[in-house]
Amino acid sequence: MPERVPAIKVLLLPKDTNALGTIFGGVILSHIDLASAVEARKTASLRYVTKAMREVEFHAPVFLGDIVSFYTETIRVGRTSVTVKVLVEVERWSAGQGDRIKVTEAEVVLVAVGPDGHPTPVKPE
Repeated sequence: MPERVPAIKVLLLPKDTNALGTIFGGVILSHIDLASAVEARKTASLRYVTKAMREVEFHAPVFLGDIVSFYTETIRVGRTSVTVKVLVEVERWSAGQGDRIKVTEAEVVLVAVGPDGHPTPVKPE
């Protein structure tokens, strides 16, 4: 079975932490938004804006030193929208072992927009 390829992969920095020393959830949401846009562009090379983030669930914290991967899958293509499922996993290195841990998942709805900023069809009509 081929290895999955993330839409984006990042190593987060101390500036990305919250008061508890873990990665701030808003930073993860920002990267989810970016990863979903990368996936939407595979459907059609258009400009997209985020309409909604649904079903965001944080399963586990992200720590400094974790390598964070954002895996994406298009689950629906509408007339002007693309819905993307995003799975966030970390590679956590402790005691020399790299463990993969699911930390967050979300569903993102993006809308294609034209030069005027109004919705435009994803596929030609």
